[in-house]
Amino acid sequence: MFGFGKKKTVSDDQGLYAPVAGQVLDLSAVSDPVFAQKMMGDGFAIEPTEGNIVSPVAGEVTMLQGHAVGLKRADGLEVLVHLGIDTVALNGAPFSLNVKEGQILEGGEVIGTADWAQVEAAGVPKTTMILITNTADALAELSISATDTVAAGDVVGRATAK
Repeated sequence: MFGFGKKKTVSDDQGLYAPVAGQVLDLSAVSDPVFAQKMMGDGFAIEPTEGNIVSPVAGEVTMLQGHAVGLKRADGLEVLVHLGIDTVALNGAPFSLNVKEGQILEGGEVIGTADWAQVEAAGVPKTTMILITNTADALAELSISATDTVAAGDVVGRATAK
């Protein structure tokens, strides 16, 4: 795929991919007001049904926190995948992420797995948010075209930078 000695670079892909399989939700339907009121940025959510996690964008991994992955696209949009609500208290236990900071990913590339049964057993929501954290400064347009059940890696919409 990539020749020896060639550095993988971030593509200019504007697509937004479902990081998990499940039902696509509008952010306003999320139970946590911080996400529902877009205080952390615009985006969408998915109520997950399977454990595979993929990158929602083509970009560079900028942050890993057990329950969250930050990515930066070539056009400067910063995207956060927040796995579940209040899952920070689980100290990353239900999630196995196999990427590292600085890694370049394609949209839909596998980044790990989630044990949603552990999240449910802890009594916290599985709802996964995909947020553009620099919405105010960098987002020109966000269009979410998927409104039903999606597979991990399906195109959900597009985000265009200013």
